[in-house]
Amino acid sequence: MILSMSLPTDEGLRTKNQSHHHRLNHELKQRLQHAIAGGGTHQKKKQHSLGKLIARERIAQLKDPDSYFLELSQLAGYQLYPEYEVPCGGLITGVALIAGRACMVIANDQTVKGGSYFPITVKKHLRAQEIAKKNGLPCIYLVDSGGAFLPLQAELFCDRDHFGRIFYNQAKMSAQSIPQFASVHGHCTAGGAYIPAMSDQTIMVKEHGRIFLAGPPLVEAATGEQVTSSELGGWQIHSEHSGLVDDLADSDEDAMVQIRQKVAGLPPVQNITLSYSGASKPIYSVDDLYGILMTSPKELFDPRNVLACLVDGSEFDEFKPHYGKTLVTGWASIMGLPVGVIANHGVLMSDSAQKATHFINLCTMQNTPLLFIQNITGFMVGRHAELNGIAKEGAKMVRAVATAEVAKITLIIGGSYGAGNYAMCGRAYGGDYVFTWPGAQVAIMGPDQAGFVMDYLNNKKTKNTRGPSPGASLAQTIVQTSSAYYATARLWDDGLIEPQNTRQVLASAFASTLFKKKISSPRGVIRM
Repeated sequence: MILSMSLPTDEGLRTKNQSHHHRLNHELKQRLQHAIAGGGTHQKKKQHSLGKLIARERIAQLKDPDSYFLELSQLAGYQLYPEYEVPCGGLITGVALIAGRACMVIANDQTVKGGSYFPITVKKHLRAQEIAKKNGLPCIYLVDSGGAFLPLQAELFCDRDHFGRIFYNQAKMSAQSIPQFASVHGHCTAGGAYIPAMSDQTIMVKEHGRIFLAGPPLVEAATGEQVTSSELGGWQIHSEHSGLVDDLADSDEDAMVQIRQKVAGLPPVQNITLSYSGASKPIYSVDDLYGILMTSPKELFDPRNVLACLVDGSEFDEFKPHYGKTLVTGWASIMGLPVGVIANHGVLMSDSAQKATHFINLCTMQNTPLLFIQNITGFMVGRHAELNGIAKEGAKMVRAVATAEVAKITLIIGGSYGAGNYAMCGRAYGGDYVFTWPGAQVAIMGPDQAGFVMDYLNNKKTKNTRGPSPGASLAQTIVQTSSAYYATARLWDDGLIEPQNTRQVLASAFASTLFKKKISSPRGVIRM
């Protein structure tokens, strides 16, 4: 079936919607540009004066020419630390095509606090490794870091998912035969020295690379020995004596050539392409969509209109179109890749949860990846809903989402509230990627509902309705903490993306999951 877009008949409403979403996109572009600039022009010039490339220039030379770099979490750390600015979390991560093979690239941005690790830097590094591990992607570490940011050491040092988890992940990925290569472009200090030490092969740039467990000041403080950084951990030490470094590079450019050669030398695997020029484009453009997207997540819109702008040829094979109508399910392709789509069209009812469970089971049997499109207030509540088994059917849907052994990508385009976030494969449910549009909101419930509950409980307890409302204060807090920027800064998603880039982002993300092994359902399809 070829989808057709149902534009609002009210021209004023269309204009209002378009103006609102163009403004959101403009704000997002500005913030992304600032984040991508890293430490700024001065720091960039300083690195160039030393004969070094900055991290983004290294990645540009590493990836295949004209290929798409699926960068993740560009706004990590946005307004997160009042005293410090950490653009991109001080780390660039993403999936790149290198010698025809999809790889996870993890590159320190030395222009941001010398590449030091903040708590959000660690979280971003671990998330990139998680994606690589889940999908069998080789990891490329471009190291240029001063190690942990000491003023915040208590927040990144010794807990389970703190700095040490990076090296644990390297060991586990190595045990799973996932290739890991490191190139050392600057300092690689303290615990960070284990990144190249635990990689399969390590390259060091001669004049700039340094690897040591403790830098000269700490060595002198601990032992009294006075030594230069070159004498302590330069290229001659590690290539001729310790054996830590396997190859030397004359420059950053040379190091990237050598990394490409090492990836090209890996055993052949299934071909992965991050560009699908032969796929038919959607009939409709995202510009058409802007007139349909409402200005508030409280106002519903038909998700088929979104699909008409995303899927190949605007073609969609809908599953159970006349049953469970608050959920749209069916099959489509995005830049040549087949996907099963589950999209909200209102609150989740018992019948729509049943439909979702059946559809997820089908896609798992067929090894079809799943795309969840979230715009959800949650599950239906009330006596009638409970009589119809909403808790039971919702539990079945949640179980199906959690156990479906296929690639799962979530796109949050509007509201994402409460158990609806969970059922539609929110962050807690282990999907491969979560992406968000700038107008999205993520919270345990809407601000109005939360405020009402708070006031109800407070009035019941105190019998006093006078004075400032605690519910109003809570509602304001939820408004502030449910914004898309608040979520992406904390890595509740893998990136805040512009709607017009969604098709390319989704195609690249799904392509990176092609290594995922097929695990068949042990029971076959069970109709709900």
